[in-house]
Amino acid sequence: MEISKDIKYVGVNDYEIDLFEGQYVVPNGMAYNSYVIADEKIAVMDSVDRAFGEEWLQNIERVLDGRTPDYLVVQHMEPDHSSGICAFAEKYPNAVIVSSSKSFVMMKNFFGKDFADRRIVVGEGSTLSLGAHELVFYTAPMVHWPEVIVTYDKRDKVLFSADGFGKFGAIGTDEDWACEARRYYFGIVGKYGVQVQNLLKKAEQLDISTICPLHGPVLSENLGYYLNLYRTWSSYGVETEGVVIAYTSVYGNTKQAVERLAEVLRGKGVRVEVQDLCRCDMAEAMEDAFRYGKIVLATTTYNGEIFPFMREFIAHLVEHNFSNRTVGFIENGSWAPMATKVMKEMLAKCKNLTFTETNVKILSALNEQSAAELDRLAEELI
Repeated sequence: MEISKDIKYVGVNDYEIDLFEGQYVVPNGMAYNSYVIADEKIAVMDSVDRAFGEEWLQNIERVLDGRTPDYLVVQHMEPDHSSGICAFAEKYPNAVIVSSSKSFVMMKNFFGKDFADRRIVVGEGSTLSLGAHELVFYTAPMVHWPEVIVTYDKRDKVLFSADGFGKFGAIGTDEDWACEARRYYFGIVGKYGVQVQNLLKKAEQLDISTICPLHGPVLSENLGYYLNLYRTWSSYGVETEGVVIAYTSVYGNTKQAVERLAEVLRGKGVRVEVQDLCRCDMAEAMEDAFRYGKIVLATTTYNGEIFPFMREFIAHLVEHNFSNRTVGFIENGSWAPMATKVMKEMLAKCKNLTFTETNVKILSALNEQSAAELDRLAEELI
């Protein structure tokens, strides 16, 4: 893949992986991206996962056609991007490793060596000339690790964005970018909204024609669309008007209430997404929770607490700084309903949540009173 006359793609596709980072379902695989900038001097941008190290080195060799790299720029030390460093260093003993000071500490921890005899340490505003191409480095701490840097090529106006603007799925996968990028963002980067906002401020000062992330496709058209989505996501703003109903149900009565609420809302023209937390991809439910402005949490009282899948879901929301949303509750309990109280307590750490005045209480199964409460909740949400 040619990014520009001098910049070539040398990454790999992983079609064997089932869970990324041990938890995110990736039915369309995963891309580990790497790039070569060939000028008077040659820089390779990041490595790939260990399982694909040999393929990556062959890609570099094929693109360079007899030339050898001068630099390996390491923007992010997570193993899916760094585990090829030692193999690269062995194959190209004269190449210099370029990275942040914290990255070299991590290299020592990961590999037992920090390349002290062949390294360049870069920080905010550092530059590296390859000839016609001048690289400028910007620090991006906690997007989403503390050592991260991103790199801007002034000549071709390319931003090498590390994990930013990445998505699940192999290169060439025919799927909506926003859906898998949103699931990726909120699962992996979403906790660090302030840090992403800080990086976006730096990016706004640059004239960017192309974004080259470490996962997913190269972005070269309609960049404002992607940047605006990141502004919304990182500020925990509402991307789409609508209601998410996330629920668990043991014997079907809570599910019946959820289905009734969804039917009423849809009948009023409201966009509704329903997630059965016992069966859905938890990351998919998380994606919806951060996409829409309103959410209803519906579950049973269970051992004086709440059903385990709801507890897990709310823990994910809190961990990832869920905020700026309207939240309604449906609880079910046969003798001592406690679910709404427990859910509110769990959400206490979240910022700028507005709770609906109506909380639906079901005593085992829907009756006239709880059905009327559902209608009142629907009116509030509308």
